[in-house]
Formats: sequence, C-alpha cells, structure tokens
Amino acid sequence: MRKLVALAAVLALPSAALADSGAVDWQQKVVKCTGTGAVNVRDADGNVAVARIGAEKAAKLDALRNCLETIKGIQLESGKSAGSAMQSDSAMRAKVEGVIKKFTVAKPRYYGDSSVEVDVTVPLEGALSEVLMPKGEGATTPASAPAGDAPGTSLVVDARGQKVTPALAPRVFDESGNEVYGPGTLSEAGRKAGGAAAYAKDLDGAKKTAADRLRDKPLVVRAVKVSGSDVVISSADAKSLAGKGWPFLAEAKVVILAD
Repeated sequence: MRKLVALAAVLALPSAALADSGAVDWQQKVVKCTGTGAVNVRDADGNVAVARIGAEKAAKLDALRNCLETIKGIQLESGKSAGSAMQSDSAMRAKVEGVIKKFTVAKPRYYGDSSVEVDVTVPLEGALSEVLMPKGEGATTPASAPAGDAPGTSLVVDARGQKVTPALAPRVFDESGNEVYGPGTLSEAGRKAGGAAAYAKDLDGAKKTAADRLRDKPLVVRAVKVSGSDVVISSADAKSLAGKGWPFLAEAKVVILAD
C-alpha cells in the first residue's frame, strides 16, 4: 500500500523541465528517461547500503514520472499527442502507467554530490504501442490479398528533404486525399509493432534499425508532400496499394525515410 501511495504522489507532482530527462528514439523505438535521487546517510541511521537503496528507489520513481511526461509528448497522429489523449481518457492513462512501471532499469550511477541517477528504457513495441495506437478509420480492408501478388514485402516512403514529424500512427494518402495506409489498416500484431511506421535516415540505416520491417523486397516510393506526420504519395504509386489488403501493410511493414 505504501508503494502505491508513493507512486501516486510522484505521478501527481508538477511537471518539471524534462529536456535532459526523457526522449523518444524513433529509430530504436524506445522511450529513454533518467531519474535522480539523493543518498541521505543521516536518514538511514548511518547505514550507507540502506541509504543507497533509498536513493535508487527515489531515482526510479523520478524516472517513472519523467517517462510519463515524455510519453505525453509523443505524437500519436498529426495534431494529436498522447498527452491530450490521456487527458480525455483516464483508462488509457492508467494503462500507460501500468506499462511504464515495468521499465528496464540500467545500473545506477553515484556521484560525489550524494546524488544517484538511473537510466530507464520503455519500448514502444508491444503493450505501450497497443494502448496508444489510434484505432483509425477509412483504410480498413476486410480481406487480405494474396501475399504472392504484392508489389513488395514492405513499403518505404522517401520523405527526405521535407519536414516530417515522427508519430506513432502516421498516415499515407494519395494526391486526392484518400487514405492509403493508416492505423485502421493494421492487424492486431501490427498494432503492437511500436508504431505504424519505422523511421530511418536512409535505406542503409533502415537495414540496421528496421530490418524486420524492411524485409527483402521493399517497394520504395517518393513522398510528394508532407503534412505533419502524414505523407502524400503520387496517385500512380498509391494505385498499387489502395484497397488491396496487402499483408505487409497490415503487419506495419512500413518505413519512412526522413532527415
């Protein structure tokens, strides 16, 4: 009970400036955060080991808060952040808090000023992605087309040279404004993939950080326009994708190249 009260108290604290305490690595698909605690030997009756355990717990709770604040800043789709979604959906917020309590903690670092830091990593893939991924409408295809007839094993949209805002659920449109790909396209497995698309600076980088999405025969198309996190491809390129129900789209085998 005391742990739950302490956790609730930390989450209720005012948000601090987190520029150096949390960030999203879109290429690695993880949220990375740092928490800080103080070693107070006096309160531990002179026992250094007990004081360090207390400092580590404080650092982990601080990291939890920082991760929550960092996740709030994630763009789910153009014009909508995770923070705004959680503000209007208390159940979503509770689920996110439950996910990040299971974060991976690195070895603590102790400093001469009696402070301790811990780095934590929360993967976007899996439970967090499933909770935050918008349901999406408009691109859902009821039946899957035969994989052997697909134009490729993945979709790569080259949006380099344009300002792309990374998001959990970017959408692909044709030049007429029809949605070709989005969260509504995804299967249950695709919703857990850590985002509807992976991000990379170039194909070589994608082969290193998103090989599972790129696969062996990517279909590479050029973005003719970018709007926030959404990309527009030519109607000719969209023709081979729209309404086909390709399995690689349902599985989120999509990569966006961005500077």
